[in-house]
Amino acid sequence: MGMARTLRAIPDIRRHIGVQARCYCAAAVRIPIFLYVLALVARLAMLAGFADPGYPDSFYYVDVARQLAAGHGFSVDFVWIFVEVGGHIPAVPVLPIASNAHWLPLASIVQVPFIWLLGPTAFASGLPFALIGAAAAPLTWAIGRDANMRPAVALGAAVMAAVPGLLLVFMAQPDNFALFQTLVAGSLWLAGRGMRGRRWSFAAAGLLAGLATLSRTEGMLVLGVLGLTFLWDRWRSRRASGDDPARPARIPLAAALGAVALFVLAAGPWFARQIAVFGSMSPSTSTGKVLLIRSMSEWDSIDTPATLDHLLGMGIGPLLATRVTGLLSAVVILVVFLGTVVLMPPMVAGAWARRRDAAFGPFFGYAAALFAFSAILTSIHVPGGMFIHSAVGLAPQAYLLMFEGIGGLVVWAGRRRSGWDPAPAGRRLFTAAVAVGFAAAIVGSQIVHQGWSATRERMTAVASALDAAAVPATDRIMSFDASGTRYWTGRGGVVLVNDPIATVKDVAVAYNIRWLVLELGQSVPAAAPILAGGPLPGWLGPPILDRADVKLYPVCTTAGDARCAVALQRLTQVARTVAP
Repeated sequence: MGMARTLRAIPDIRRHIGVQARCYCAAAVRIPIFLYVLALVARLAMLAGFADPGYPDSFYYVDVARQLAAGHGFSVDFVWIFVEVGGHIPAVPVLPIASNAHWLPLASIVQVPFIWLLGPTAFASGLPFALIGAAAAPLTWAIGRDANMRPAVALGAAVMAAVPGLLLVFMAQPDNFALFQTLVAGSLWLAGRGMRGRRWSFAAAGLLAGLATLSRTEGMLVLGVLGLTFLWDRWRSRRASGDDPARPARIPLAAALGAVALFVLAAGPWFARQIAVFGSMSPSTSTGKVLLIRSMSEWDSIDTPATLDHLLGMGIGPLLATRVTGLLSAVVILVVFLGTVVLMPPMVAGAWARRRDAAFGPFFGYAAALFAFSAILTSIHVPGGMFIHSAVGLAPQAYLLMFEGIGGLVVWAGRRRSGWDPAPAGRRLFTAAVAVGFAAAIVGSQIVHQGWSATRERMTAVASALDAAAVPATDRIMSFDASGTRYWTGRGGVVLVNDPIATVKDVAVAYNIRWLVLELGQSVPAAAPILAGGPLPGWLGPPILDRADVKLYPVCTTAGDARCAVALQRLTQVARTVAP
């Protein structure tokens, strides 16, 4: 009888399993779509709030993208920083120059199809980053589910990735934030899958690491983490002690070689171009200006040497102080931008709980490598924003650990309070964490957009002044942000170097500069007296735009330039007055 009842029940069981499977599959489709749409709407809202680039990196990527779309290749008609031309005034100063001696090309390349389709507009440049960056939310959910995290943890973290607090305002910018986050998180996820036996996922991780390297140099760290993951897997397969027996290697040599091959396939052609054009895979690093400077003020200087002797000449104490400052700055940036300060403790708790989880092993490896890289090699650049660009790759897994920590803390508290149901408390805390992220995104974006809007207003005033004076489009401009000046005014030029005024003039002469833009808060010490209304050098004329926050001066470095005659006349009168 028992067997007969079992046989009769089989169709019902099969129908139940089928219903459950269909429900699971439907959820597996609906949830990622919902997350992607939520993330896309959030990023489009940022575009609606401020569509233009907001800072030098973004301006540069857009300027290069428009050159590519117009068929001019990787070139720009401005020098945004002199590391692009060797760190000094070239023997033969020319414009345009080959672009991307410092920044990498992917953030410009992805804009090109949209510029072809929509024209050279701000929306066309920002849209691909919204579309690509929105993938971070369903990716976060997939990482959590693959790591056997609770559904609520995976969903909460994915919603946080959709609206990532203070990071959201950068995710629609034509910069590498959206690209690097998605590519790095995906590569680390696939590497973790390789550690758990999905061998060809490990090979695919190499492809994403290569694409990440085309976005930021720190993508090379991801390749290094893949190599360390493979070596650790081999070491672990040969190790046996106590209750930790040896096991077969889970990442075959073929998968590791495949990862390297796919990395080279993605990034190799670009590095070949760098060698052919500049003679180096990393042209800006070869100048010494990236790694061998004492402070960020030297980044914009062409007089200050960038040698190992110069760096070590500051003394061991100050040198160590710069490294410690870089490390502390990186920690602060992580706490503020990823942990939104109040959510950092549960993130640490979740990391501790998953410290031995192979799914997060590559993530921890990249985090350690990034902090070491930032503290030892690029510490000077960390406060200037370098670390936040790289740390976005940690965000998806970090959000998962954050919600894992919240859930663990709730369970821990529930065990110590009899009769207390942790489920409602967990839901409230999850909701509160998401609310904190949403609030930070709203408030942070408003504050940042105000700053960007002020810059836009100043530069549109400069553009209007140039147009009103019928200044030819071929006139070159010197400014603190040459890439932004090119974007807003349509005119090329060079950066205002952080050197004595005599060197500033040398640059102006070398590049036949016709105009100088000085902005309040974006200048160099040598130009401060000029901006404050002090006496003008003989090669500057009276400003045609004279505001408290921005001034536009004619630059006269050739004989017979009448635009500066008034200034020259004033200097002559002063000289006669003080003459004995």
